[in-house]
Amino acid sequence: MKTKLGLLYGGKSAEHKVSMQTAMAVIKALDLNKFDIHPIYITEEGKWVSGPQLTAPAENIQQLEFKEGGNEVSLDTALAIKKEDSGFDVIFPLLHGPNGEDGTVQGMLELLNLPYVGNGVLASSAGMDKVIMKNIFAQAGLPQVGYVWFIRSQWEKDPEAAYEETEEKIGYPCFVKPANLGSSVGISRCTSREELSAAYAEAFQFDRKIIVEAGVKAREIELGVLGNDNPECSVAGEIVPKTAFYDYKAKYEDGDTAMVIPAEIDQETYDKLKEYAITAFKSLDCSGLVRADFFLTHEGEIYINEVNTMPGFTPFSMFPLLWKHTGVDYPELIEKLVGLAEERYEEKQKIKYTF
Repeated sequence: MKTKLGLLYGGKSAEHKVSMQTAMAVIKALDLNKFDIHPIYITEEGKWVSGPQLTAPAENIQQLEFKEGGNEVSLDTALAIKKEDSGFDVIFPLLHGPNGEDGTVQGMLELLNLPYVGNGVLASSAGMDKVIMKNIFAQAGLPQVGYVWFIRSQWEKDPEAAYEETEEKIGYPCFVKPANLGSSVGISRCTSREELSAAYAEAFQFDRKIIVEAGVKAREIELGVLGNDNPECSVAGEIVPKTAFYDYKAKYEDGDTAMVIPAEIDQETYDKLKEYAITAFKSLDCSGLVRADFFLTHEGEIYINEVNTMPGFTPFSMFPLLWKHTGVDYPELIEKLVGLAEERYEEKQKIKYTF
C-alpha cells in the first residue's frame, strides 16, 4: 500500500531558494510506486498553495511553484485538522531557516497530530538558534571555539562597546553570523574593525540576534546522524572550500568547493567525532536526522561547530552523500526518514494526556 506523503517546501524565509532546490531533489528521488506525492508550496509571503498529486517526477522548479492552476488554501484545508481527516500518512517539511526549520511548522504539525519527518519543536528551535544551541552544547561538555552574542538594540545603543567586547574576547579573524539562519546567509569573515562593523550591519539585516565566533585554522569535518532514540552516524566527510570560507555562493550556486568522502582521518579521531555527534544529537533531543559539523585542527583538537536539523538535499549537499558512502542510497535514505517519522509518531501516541 502506498504512503501518502505531503511535501512542504518554499517558505517565508531567506532560505526559500534553498528549500526549492531541496524539494526538486527529493521529488526526483521518490519512488512513485511507493509514495503518493502531494506537494504543498509556501510562498515567500507565507501563502500556502496546494497542488495536484504528482503522477510523474516534476521536471523543473517552476512546475512546483504552482504559479498557474494551484489553489491557495488555509492551513487546515491543506493538512486537515487531524491525521484521520487529512489522509496523509506523513508530512515531509523540506523547509530551511525561520518559519520552517525553527520549530514553528513542527509545532503546527504536532497540534494537527500528524506524523512528520525530522526534528521536533524543541530540537528544531534550539538547533536554529546558534546561541541557544551552543549554550546547550557547553552544558553537555562539548568542546567549542569562543563566542559572544549581541541583540540589535544593544548594538544600536553602543556599537563601539560591542566591537570592543568582540575584539577583547574573540579577536581576529572571527565570523559574524545571524543567530537564527543557516546556509551561510548573512555570514562574514572579519580581520579588522572596519570589516567587523560592516559584518554586524549585514548580519542584523537577517536577525535581531547575532553570534560572533573565533576563527580557527582547521579542517571542516561533517557527519550525518540518523535515528531516533538510538541514532547512528555516517562516515565522515570533509569540506574543502576554495574561497576564504564555505559561503552561500560556494554551497549552492557554483559548487566552488571540494568534498572528500570519506575524510582522511584516523579511527581514533572518527570515534571521537562520532561520540560528539551523538552527544549533540541527544542533548538537543533530536529525531530523524541532523548533520553535525566540526572543526579539526592540525594538532588534532576537535571543536563542534553546529548541527543542522534540516540539512539540504541539493546536488551539492553533504548529508545524502555521506549516507551514500555509508551504504544508504538516496531513495533508501528518504524511506528511512519516513519510517523514523512514523516510529516517533507511534511512540508519542503512548503518552497519556488525561488522568
